[in-house]
Amino acid sequence: MTRDEKLNAIEDLTAQLGDNATIYLADISGLNAVVTSDLRRACFKANIKLAVVKNTLLAKAMEASDKEFGELPSVLKGSTSLMFAETGNGPAKLIKAFRAKTKDKPLLKGAFVEEAVYIGDDQLESLVNIKSKEEVIGDIITLLQSPAKNVISGLKASGGKIAGILKTLSEK
Repeated sequence: MTRDEKLNAIEDLTAQLGDNATIYLADISGLNAVVTSDLRRACFKANIKLAVVKNTLLAKAMEASDKEFGELPSVLKGSTSLMFAETGNGPAKLIKAFRAKTKDKPLLKGAFVEEAVYIGDDQLESLVNIKSKEEVIGDIITLLQSPAKNVISGLKASGGKIAGILKTLSEK
């Protein structure tokens, strides 16, 4: 790569880091071409962008970015794949599901999800359990609807009892 190509790559990576709130770093080294192709296909279906990047270029892009990545640049060793997604738990679920097929890869190196930094493969389960914005909104709506449903069912039940008592009294 020429110096200009490297500068362009760093600028592109910096723009991508700035545009995405969910960034995962994974190690997919050792996967054969067929399995790697399957992973790319699964990422495409899940609306996750997957790219293999050079560690030095990514580290410089992280430095140039406005975001605070904390300890995340420290995991940039060996082969690194970059995953961008709209949902915080999407890549974690994909990695977990894919690992069930391949047994050991991809490995999670680290993640940056909504200003929080996760380091290491042991954080995968925590990341899987993060709820997406849509899931949180659904939970809130369910909680808000619950009292109203209870009141309505109570009124319906009481109305039926009152009607039954009035009918019984009118028949006597």
